[in-house]
Amino acid sequence: MSPLLSAIERYSNLSPMDREAITCLREAPIVRVPARQTMLSEGDDPGGVRLLAQGWAYRFKDLPDGRRQIVGLILPGDFFDLGVRLVEEMDHSIAALTPSAYYAIPSEVLERLAREHPRIADAFARHEHVSASIHREWLLNLGRRNAFERLAHLFLEIFMRQSASGHARDGECDCPLTQNDLADATGVTSVHLNRTMQELRREGLVELKSKRLFIRDFDKLAQVAMFNSNYLQLRRETRPLTQ
Repeated sequence: MSPLLSAIERYSNLSPMDREAITCLREAPIVRVPARQTMLSEGDDPGGVRLLAQGWAYRFKDLPDGRRQIVGLILPGDFFDLGVRLVEEMDHSIAALTPSAYYAIPSEVLERLAREHPRIADAFARHEHVSASIHREWLLNLGRRNAFERLAHLFLEIFMRQSASGHARDGECDCPLTQNDLADATGVTSVHLNRTMQELRREGLVELKSKRLFIRDFDKLAQVAMFNSNYLQLRRETRPLTQ
């Protein structure tokens, strides 16, 4: 239950009754997926809501000529999309970046929880707001930041999102993205990405090795990327309610 409960508590102060109600999700099946396998393809029926329990996944869109754009990262504790319960087919694809596991939750179960427990409904709404905020920031990244700024910004987002869930410390966190993945996420060629990565290292800002991200100078990196973490809504603190 820990990933499910933590995912919801991250966005709302839950009462004991709310927490008890969430236990109904414990029967949701856990689906395990190997690395690089597509979980959902554009055009598929979503067939319910998914919450990532382990591993990393990413959203992507493909062009007919094979070019791919990664349009979002899904980290442990993230719902794939709460809104998919309202649509009949996916408008993008989702693939596992690493060996992953997710909860497959029937839409009607989440709808009942939201209907009967306003704080849980608030948590779902906040989750969707943060997801939309991240999409807007990625759009700004692709539209206005240069390659150096884009990559710096992406690394800071990865670090801050993991820091919020307790999976990053001392300027270090997981980063299983390959250089091709990073190129697809920042909209540049793999050659350009490699040059940009080398430039970040030369500036003493970032190092990427053994699937670990090392931020060497957070303040300077944030200045270069023009990074403002308010879109991630990390300042909000949640705590269990007593009644």
